[in-house]
Amino acid sequence: MSQHTLTIVPEGLIPDLLTRDASFTAVEKVFAAMAAGEAYNFPVVREAIGHEDALYGFKGGFDRTGGVLGLKAGGYWPNNLDKQGIINHQSTVCLFDPDTGRVTAMVGGNYLTALRTAAASSVSIKHLARKDAKVLGMIGAGHQATFQLRAALETHAFEKVIGWNLHPEMLPNLAKVAEEAGLPFEAVDLPGMRDADVIITITSSFAPTLMADHVSPGTHIACMGTDTKGKQEVEAALLARATVFCDEVAQSISIGEAQHAIASGLIKEQDVTQLGAVINGAHKGRASDEEITLFDGTGVGLQDLAVSAAIVEVAVANGTATVVPL
Repeated sequence: MSQHTLTIVPEGLIPDLLTRDASFTAVEKVFAAMAAGEAYNFPVVREAIGHEDALYGFKGGFDRTGGVLGLKAGGYWPNNLDKQGIINHQSTVCLFDPDTGRVTAMVGGNYLTALRTAAASSVSIKHLARKDAKVLGMIGAGHQATFQLRAALETHAFEKVIGWNLHPEMLPNLAKVAEEAGLPFEAVDLPGMRDADVIITITSSFAPTLMADHVSPGTHIACMGTDTKGKQEVEAALLARATVFCDEVAQSISIGEAQHAIASGLIKEQDVTQLGAVINGAHKGRASDEEITLFDGTGVGLQDLAVSAAIVEVAVANGTATVVPL
């Protein structure tokens, strides 16, 4: 019997092991595998635990082609930053041997989650936004928004960033990233988003902020904050005006932005298409320069697993992982 080991890659090592390029590639590939039926996600468990206003849950899945099985456990603790000085999102990824079920790795999930979430929106921007997109709009200016902005700026030759946040004092977070990229930044009101060619929403809102009349024809919107029943960042009428894509249909219609449009009878489940179908060439994607496209990114477990497997491989190869015999 061969010796079984557990590989541990702590949170502090992840930024040195994981790049935006690697995250983008892993997410693009796993979206394509999902659309091809080669990988699937398990139903999401996400619950309010009745303590510290926290939402906690599990996202998992199995990629048969890559031989990756596992889950991410974690959630959102809204009081962390104020009380503990740590980020509100906390998570850990566990990987298992699909042949035996034995645990093989534990990987810090916070930085990983931020990069893979940003990668998902940037994959959607690459495949769905107009090629001549020049103005990038940001709704939300928290920790995750800076990751979103950096990743998005690498997809197109953007010339300007505009932003809105419920708490305007946080907008300098976005301005700093834009400045690093050599681009001007402008704070706008919500109707000012009509000037954007691409809009990313990344908030924790339970009421719509971006309305249908805030969006111009030809815009691509990446909705990245809604991942729980009841959350909502954009007006349901916007989905009725748009061609809607998602990471996974089942999640989109149950815990994503599509939940509200479907409940209102504005769209049907068959109106929502996996982004992976565009990546695979099974769907043409954007049909015209006037079309509004919308990506409903709820975040799937397979994103975390694919990125985690890549991290483990690099960490073992360069000797930075902790390997424990079991």
